[in-house]
Amino acid sequence: MASTVIRMFTVRPYAEADANDWDALVECSRNGNLLHRRGYMDYHASRFVDRSLMVERKGEVVAVFPANIRENLVISHGGLTYAGLIMAQALRAEATLAVFEQIGSHYRALGVERVIYKAVPHVFHAYPAEEDLFALHRLGAQLKRRDLSSVIALQETFHFTQGRRHSIDKAGRAGIQWQAGADPAAFHGLLSEVLGKHDAVPTHSLAELRLLQTRFPQQIVLHEAHREDVLLAGVLVYDFGKVVHTQYMAASEEGRRLDALSFLLAELIGGIYADRTYFSFGISTEQEGRVLNSGLIAQKEYFGARAVVHDFYEWPL
Repeated sequence: MASTVIRMFTVRPYAEADANDWDALVECSRNGNLLHRRGYMDYHASRFVDRSLMVERKGEVVAVFPANIRENLVISHGGLTYAGLIMAQALRAEATLAVFEQIGSHYRALGVERVIYKAVPHVFHAYPAEEDLFALHRLGAQLKRRDLSSVIALQETFHFTQGRRHSIDKAGRAGIQWQAGADPAAFHGLLSEVLGKHDAVPTHSLAELRLLQTRFPQQIVLHEAHREDVLLAGVLVYDFGKVVHTQYMAASEEGRRLDALSFLLAELIGGIYADRTYFSFGISTEQEGRVLNSGLIAQKEYFGARAVVHDFYEWPL
């Protein structure tokens, strides 16, 4: 029975000519989003050796697997926060097991010894899609890393702390106002300044950020807090539809004094995106999940956010 199911599927390398079919699968998938579109993945294609896969049944694409290779290691995908097998509605449990067996065979033939699998957290699923986790368990994969993210369930009861509400009121009395950001140059400069104090830089350069905004103007959106035309804080949002995610947040020294970022986040959570299902703040862990940044996660929890894990599995081939 298993061999019959396996023969129903074809697993083959992704090629540039597959881009439209790839994106069409992501668009209708149970667990894919903007991050898995080729226009997003390929903005930094020169940094990675792509080994992504197309999964087909009778000529129809039923799944895609974003991946890159580094020596004898495949990662799903090194340039993405999470990926894994992006699945159509039609791919069921037994079929998923068969697909994983074929993926393993494909990579073994290339001399790959391990796959690092960066599973899509369930809050980013459009519909339940954890057949991949069961398949990994069956194939002997082990949890290698666990990051802790913070998410607000917007349609459930949640509360800002009293201190956070005080900060928001303080910012409002100071005359801070929300506005949509246009060109990200000023915000990127502020973000670079803030991160530079911690010997870090933004993941995206200004040129890359502009390119991605041009490709996805409705989904990569900048929100800013101003007072008298002075930028005090900004939040760059990735709008996935059901979920919105704060890709970057930053505030100037004056903005921190006036609690401009709290004001801006309250506008997003309680107003602009209040009709969505989840508001994601991203991870607060360091050193591959071994260290919790207590101060950072507390700031998110003050808005009512609670934990969701980002799991990484090591699958020996």
